[in-house]
Amino acid sequence: MPIHVVVQILTASIAPVIVISGVGLLLLSITNRYGRVIDRARVLMQELQDSDPEGADVRHLEDQLRHTHQRARVLRASMIFCSCSIFFVSLTILSLFAEQVFHLALDFVGLPFFALCLLSLVISIYYSIRDIVLSLTALELELSSARTKVMRS
Repeated sequence: MPIHVVVQILTASIAPVIVISGVGLLLLSITNRYGRVIDRARVLMQELQDSDPEGADVRHLEDQLRHTHQRARVLRASMIFCSCSIFFVSLTILSLFAEQVFHLALDFVGLPFFALCLLSLVISIYYSIRDIVLSLTALELELSSARTKVMRS
């Protein structure tokens, strides 16, 4: 394979490879948030099991757990769409490679894959922003719980 063909392949693949790197960092961030939410849910479940079933804290813990579960679902959706974005950009790179190596005109394949990559990325970012909004609501729930405990004592 002549060197100019290799250079063409690498040149065509640079932008999608950079997308993989950026999306990978976003996925790492979302995964870390997801892990923290799951850990928080486990703590809430343990507190709920240890609390008095007739106590005032039970309803509040259930509200927190419900809210935490909603955040986990939103973050999971964000991770799925982020992973789909990486999948579609990988298919874009594969089609670019096949186009260059086999001298095919596969623009009709690569461009839709790249469009799907960007669409998946936008949806993932939407869910990530939604989690950020929900996380503030979760903090407000915990603060109201702390205030209630202070007022009772």
